[in-house]
Amino acid sequence: MRKFLQSNLDTVSLITIFITLILFLTALYFTGLTHDILLEAGVFLVSVKLIIMAFQNKQSADNTLREIKEIQKVLQKISNKKD
Repeated sequence: MRKFLQSNLDTVSLITIFITLILFLTALYFTGLTHDILLEAGVFLVSVKLIIMAFQNKQSADNTLREIKEIQKVLQKISNKKD
């Protein structure tokens, strides 16, 4: 699990998750299980959603870079054949 987190999430995302979780648990402790918990849960879920979106964007960018490198290799082979 630790290897997965380190390879797929950057340090800023991990810090954001940690701080958000601490703030959520602190708010839960001080406000208790009142109607304010819905607001706190909403803020927590928005943070999680932003982190998931950043992760998906990173994967998409990595895939795009890999495909560009493959295209460059093919173009290089074609260029070498002409020479």
